[in-house]
Amino acid sequence: MANQTSNGKILDVNNIEVVYNDIVQVLRGVSLSVAEGGIVSLLGTNGAGKTTTLRAISGLLKPENGFIKDGYVKFDGNDITNVLGTQVVKLGAVMVPEGRRVFKHLTVDENIRVGSITRREGSQSIRKDQDLMYDHFPRLARVTNRLAGYCSGGEQQMIAIARALMSAPKMLMLDEPSLGLAPLLVKEIFENIKRINQEMDTTLLIVEQNAKIALEVSTYAYIMESGKIVLEGPSRELKDNPDVKEFYMGVTQGGGRKSFKEVKSYKRRKRWM
Repeated sequence: MANQTSNGKILDVNNIEVVYNDIVQVLRGVSLSVAEGGIVSLLGTNGAGKTTTLRAISGLLKPENGFIKDGYVKFDGNDITNVLGTQVVKLGAVMVPEGRRVFKHLTVDENIRVGSITRREGSQSIRKDQDLMYDHFPRLARVTNRLAGYCSGGEQQMIAIARALMSAPKMLMLDEPSLGLAPLLVKEIFENIKRINQEMDTTLLIVEQNAKIALEVSTYAYIMESGKIVLEGPSRELKDNPDVKEFYMGVTQGGGRKSFKEVKSYKRRKRWM
């Protein structure tokens, strides 16, 4: 697996500013990169700008009246600044949006197969990859003919990831994969994410609020606040950073958890702001 300090960057986001409706500025000079073959996490609270960053990379700003006003995004050597999402997918960068969004009236098997729509290989190759999805997500192998709308939240998240993988992406972007799931399912999904990275040689960019599990699975991490990157570094170092522990894992020096009232005032005391 490549590490973040190598020169083999597959994604380069340079000083981008994102504006909605020509007025509302959401991202302010965001820069980040992802090394080919690595796992990078993007952390932050609600409203920090994490999802907007993924949409800027994925070419999904235009449907919401947003655009990159300044800076650039390059993926695999291609300038994809303000390029439409369909073209970005064809280049190999695929996003799994927050909230799973499966096709509820299609079966699990049909949902997964939909992901191959942009591929030009024959049906035999696609079927082989579809079988591979059931190897990575054995829970889905037991419900292949069930309508996706009747699947559990965890199963729907697995369907969404498997469907995205069927497009054979070079880089997979996951927006809040743990959202609303029980701890055991979260653990299972992140174990699958590690396997996907190692066995399918797929680069991953993960947006998460669950800092603990994101830092455990990733090699490098960025932390966002108010539309800006405020901290970055190797995940193992951020995991031991006292500020990250306190403000993103809720661990105080005394070993307890901060109350909501105390957490609300954290911005005034952050040493990196």
